[in-house]
Amino acid sequence: MKILGVSGSPIENSNTDRALKIALAATGVKTELYKLSDYTIAPCTACLGCRETNVCVQEDDGIMLAEKAYKADALIIAGFTPYSTIDSRTKIFIERLYPLHHRHGLMSGKPGGAIVTCGIPPGHEGMPPACENGVDAIRNYMLAESMHFIGEVRVPGNVPCVACGQEGQCGVSSLKILFGKDATPENVQINIVEDNLGVVAALEKLGRDIVGAYYG
Repeated sequence: MKILGVSGSPIENSNTDRALKIALAATGVKTELYKLSDYTIAPCTACLGCRETNVCVQEDDGIMLAEKAYKADALIIAGFTPYSTIDSRTKIFIERLYPLHHRHGLMSGKPGGAIVTCGIPPGHEGMPPACENGVDAIRNYMLAESMHFIGEVRVPGNVPCVACGQEGQCGVSSLKILFGKDATPENVQINIVEDNLGVVAALEKLGRDIVGAYYG
């Protein structure tokens, strides 16, 4: 068995990357991890040029990534949620898997899972359900392709204001919106995925469950 893991985070060694690595390591099988920011991939143009060949007509790294997804036995997609929806790289990757849909349903039946990192704490009053939106984008793709969606893990992340570097925080600082007018990068807890034992356990379970679904 071979599992493909794809991360939409452009940040080096991000919580999203490390969460994906935890899930993949727990599988105990062969895995591959691709970080989308390392590749050139354009969005789908809806031209349907792939309908006969199952290969996109755009000559970029999207062709290679789609082939990796096709040849893998399972897929874990990890992304984050700028503006409370799935990030653009992850969305583009999902779109570029569309050539595998025509005639044969080449992703059908494969186990899949979602990992989504969110800066907005769950249930925060007055704020959009960022993690739910991100998970839905991945889950809905997998359901549309008749994949076996095994589950999701929502990873507490950090808003960009934590790393902004400006002296003080501006009037539209996400820190102040989420944590109050006195919030600063110094007094707001930084979320590190490895420190959250519940999330680590959920990531490991996702990896094991995907393997179990494949062999079961």
